[in-house]
Amino acid sequence: MEDLTDPSFRYICKMYGADMMYTEFISSDGLIRDGKKSVKKLDIFDYERPIGIQLYGHIPDSMVEAARIAGKANPELIDLNFGCPVRKIARRGAGAGMMRDIPLMVEITRRVVESSSLPVTVKTRLGWDESSKNIPEIALMLQDAGIQAITIHGRTGVQMYKGQADWTLIGEVKNHPEITIPVIGNGDIYHPVKAKEMFDRYGVDAVMIGRAAIGRPWIFRDVKHYLKTGKILPPPSVKERVDLARLHQKKSLEHKGEIRGLYEMRRHFSNYFKGLPDFKQLRLRLVTSTDLEEIDRILDTILERYRDYNWVN
Repeated sequence: MEDLTDPSFRYICKMYGADMMYTEFISSDGLIRDGKKSVKKLDIFDYERPIGIQLYGHIPDSMVEAARIAGKANPELIDLNFGCPVRKIARRGAGAGMMRDIPLMVEITRRVVESSSLPVTVKTRLGWDESSKNIPEIALMLQDAGIQAITIHGRTGVQMYKGQADWTLIGEVKNHPEITIPVIGNGDIYHPVKAKEMFDRYGVDAVMIGRAAIGRPWIFRDVKHYLKTGKILPPPSVKERVDLARLHQKKSLEHKGEIRGLYEMRRHFSNYFKGLPDFKQLRLRLVTSTDLEEIDRILDTILERYRDYNWVN
């Protein structure tokens, strides 16, 4: 979710009912070296709360110092990312790569917990590969190290995002008699029915939604409505999506400036209107234009041309 879960996107997700959010993950090395991009990611706002600052790294001293710096931004918690499978992160031993060195993972966790005045949580995976799905044992060790909650993605590090998420081990962790901390399940929650199924089948304390919110931030509203009423809300209209795209772009430009703000909106623009028929040319213009007035005209055209189009759940 790098370059996606920035303040502008978090604003939109909160608007649609996200209960708890996290910053983009922040390199511990970048933060302690006062790297501009890393420091910028510490920007959090009152409307986002509760929010966690998410850190990654593989050097204990750096992680402890990064957690100290992150704590100055006054988040509700510090989250340690031991789950990112991106190769450039994992191959140097950070993110999901940490699952190849469990003693180091536990040491980093323990030291951050001991040095931080904030609650510390962990996000991780089932294991590094199919031969090492050892999350039940890891969860116990991390709990003993002092974490306050664990989020488990239902794939291994090697899988990245391929195949289907396997929630059986997430359920095993949740139902382990010695696990007392909240267990949050993650992976393939693309629909309200799926969210309810995971709650009912595995008894998790919460579900985390990541990629499914890209272009569909209303998924938080939809899930909460379904859990409460058992009814599926209709998809947003074209007008709601156009209005949302404009608001999201406004927030993106406010936070990142025109050039970077527009560039990072492209993926969101593309996904907000996914499924519209004969949309290829308009989409191409929308995700390549660097002119704000032209983008505004394109959004007007989308509204005029597709005003009566209805998506199917």
